[in-house]
Amino acid sequence: MAQFGFFDADKRLSALSAKGDPLVGISALVPWETFRDDIEAVVLTTDEARKSSAGRKPIDALVLFRMLVLQSLYNLSDEQIEYQVRDRLSFTRFLGLGIEDSIPDGTTLWLFREKLAKAGLIDKLFERFGQHLEAKEGLNKRRVWRRMHQLSSTRSLTWFLLGSEADF
Repeated sequence: MAQFGFFDADKRLSALSAKGDPLVGISALVPWETFRDDIEAVVLTTDEARKSSAGRKPIDALVLFRMLVLQSLYNLSDEQIEYQVRDRLSFTRFLGLGIEDSIPDGTTLWLFREKLAKAGLIDKLFERFGQHLEAKEGLNKRRVWRRMHQLSSTRSLTWFLLGSEADF
């Protein structure tokens, strides 16, 4: 087996893009930074509430939100999304991470989701996310994302898209 070269990851990602990686399209459609303030207001501990400035820096809130999107899209558990992000270059690219970056673990994602749920923010975030996708003509992505979010605990988006309800 050959040694992993400096440009090998870029070559693989280029090949994935050429095959029509849907995550590239989603990344291009969604202005991720518009979500930051709402998410960070809920999940970040204020400097005044911190006991000290020691410890690791918080994980970027948008990385965690994008992980929630992937988790819903592929119907993955917290542990499975962690594994898949480590394993799949397309997932790592979607999160805006490089191969050298650390990956949030399943417990961190669970805690993040719980904070958002407690604040009643998850549905609002997915609604806004769907509005951005709806801007693309053809498929009613807003309806798909809303339905996907409703189904994410029991069924995958793939089932929804390929099942009997795929009338779009």
